Amino acid sequence: MGVTAIVMAGGKGTRMGVSEEKPLLRVGGKPIIEIVLQSLLSAKHIESIVVAISQTTPKTRTFASQFPVKVVVTPGNGYIEDMQFVVKQLHLGKVLTVAADLPLITAKVIDEIVVHYEKCGKPALAVVAPLGLKVKLGISSEYVFDLNGNKVVPVGINAIDGRKINDYELEQEIFLMDRQEIAVNINTPSELDLAKRLLKDSVSFCDS
Repeated sequence: MGVTAIVMAGGKGTRMGVSEEKPLLRVGGKPIIEIVLQSLLSAKHIESIVVAISQTTPKTRTFASQFPVKVVVTPGNGYIEDMQFVVKQLHLGKVLTVAADLPLITAKVIDEIVVHYEKCGKPALAVVAPLGLKVKLGISSEYVFDLNGNKVVPVGINAIDGRKINDYELEQEIFLMDRQEIAVNINTPSELDLAKRLLKDSVSFCDS
């Protein structure tokens, strides 16, 4: 069974304080969602892609339609609720949900996550980053929990067996990745500036 990626792109992004829809904010000269989509399209273990938008992101809907993806308009009731809506609407099997505000995500990292999910044998998986990495990068963290004595933070990447989407509780694998590619998400202007700086440094390093 192939894995379908759902890009969650329906959030308002109110903390950004800008009129532009958050998925269309630019990093490295490209809209964030374009970077995410290109990484997913290049990933070996992603079979198809769905972009979940809402009434608050109509321009994102138009932009995403340029790519070989399926666009679904969700009710906009929340991240989890909208993900569940897409899974049920399209009768999806194995799903990887990716927030549209991860501008450093790469195909290599995506494949690593999917392979880990396939091997773990559990119906659900959540990707987390060390709190220390977030602090080092200067990124705020709202949701922090303990994992084997370490403070970790969810990063907006999850996997789930869509056939069990109605189950009340699922056994879940927690996948800790100490990688800035998944630790940097865009919720504030300072985080947007950080992503631009890190991506520029990464490109400069590769070119040198």
